Amino acid sequence: WIESVHQEPDGTLYGWYHHEKGPVCQNRLPRYYAAPAIGAGISHDNGATWLDMGFVIDDEPNTFNCDTVNKYFPGGSGDFSVIVDQKKEYIYFLFSTYGKDTGQQGVSAARMRYDDRNDPVGKVWRWYQNGWTQPGINGKVSPIFTANRDWHSTKPDAFWGPSVHWNTYLHSYAMLLNRAIDPNYWQEGIYITFNADISKPQGWSTPQRIRKDGSWYPLAVGTNKGETEKLIGRKARYFEQGVSLWEIEFVKPGQSADAAINAQ
Repeated sequence: WIESVHQEPDGTLYGWYHHEKGPVCQNRLPRYYAAPAIGAGISHDNGATWLDMGFVIDDEPNTFNCDTVNKYFPGGSGDFSVIVDQKKEYIYFLFSTYGKDTGQQGVSAARMRYDDRNDPVGKVWRWYQNGWTQPGINGKVSPIFTANRDWHSTKPDAFWGPSVHWNTYLHSYAMLLNRAIDPNYWQEGIYITFNADISKPQGWSTPQRIRKDGSWYPLAVGTNKGETEKLIGRKARYFEQGVSLWEIEFVKPGQSADAAINAQ
């Protein structure tokens, strides 16, 4: 399914989808398992039909943990958000990584040149050891937020499911995160982090919790003219699992908080 979209002035839509490839770890696990990968598509008819351009972020099966107790994935990369930078130089991917190496688990970053959007396969590069040095296909990552405890243990502790936007009020990128604390992705809370320069993954602030527990897929959507889920001002609608019962309000540094959720 498509998890992120960018629209050109001429109406062309670029979409990036989460695809669960399976079965994987056959004869090793007691249930059907799949591993996520990220692919790209393009639409010239407002999303009515799509041309699949192929996978841009994928992982080798030898990076999967086939002894996992995780209820969903033994490995792979997915549950992501994509955003074009303010200068339209790069397209950035913020994505969840689930491999067997704990040092590779968490929320990671990759990018490709904006000019490569029509031919994206092999053009995405992952952030690794302070540079965009690893390929999107089968490359390594240095996570922005590494898992505190192994995804594949009985007591994982990791951020996942990033949703990123440019905040015009803060003049900064903002990213909402889930935090999972058990193999079924039970939520400890919803967090937010900020970074004025998305080209520097090490620049994201320490995530702060804005909601205890909560549900999967936090998302902010702007409601003013011209705003979207990628372009938001001081206030926006806040969603979980596709439902909005709240507003989210952003506060500039030096005040009481960076963001707060208000029931509406």
